[in-house]
Amino acid sequence: MKLKDSTTIWLKGALNDPIVQILAKNCQLTKTQLETLLIDILAENIAGKQLKYDEKAQLRITKTKISRGSFNRTLAQSKENVIKSIYTVLLLGYLGVFESSTLDPYLEVANKLRDYVEAHKDIPVKQEESENHVKMIEIIKEEIETSLKKLSSPSNQYM
Repeated sequence: MKLKDSTTIWLKGALNDPIVQILAKNCQLTKTQLETLLIDILAENIAGKQLKYDEKAQLRITKTKISRGSFNRTLAQSKENVIKSIYTVLLLGYLGVFESSTLDPYLEVANKLRDYVEAHKDIPVKQEESENHVKMIEIIKEEIETSLKKLSSPSNQYM
């Protein structure tokens, strides 16, 4: 399978994941910036080799051809937004906001996300155990989606 095809399949799968969609809708990155950042960070793992920026630009899902310069500008914007988000978290931690109970619902969701990721890593081999495991993963996923939707709604009483 060609690199473009395998990257497109992976990107579409990641960007269409319901949890990713909820998180992306409420983060500092545009969809294009998120896609560009993922390509920059993960495309070389898929390719198994170092890629030039013009090669990375061709991996974008968009139908129109984009230039290396456009890819690099979008990548710079996404990195700047990630850095600003990290500084926001550091600032809130420094000011003691994380010691407040107002963030407890967000921390609970973060813990559920960690459980979800761990559950995906530990899929059993036996059919019967695997079916139960898949059901557990689906329950965790639904809990996360419900929690995230509740936290991201405008009527949310937190924060």
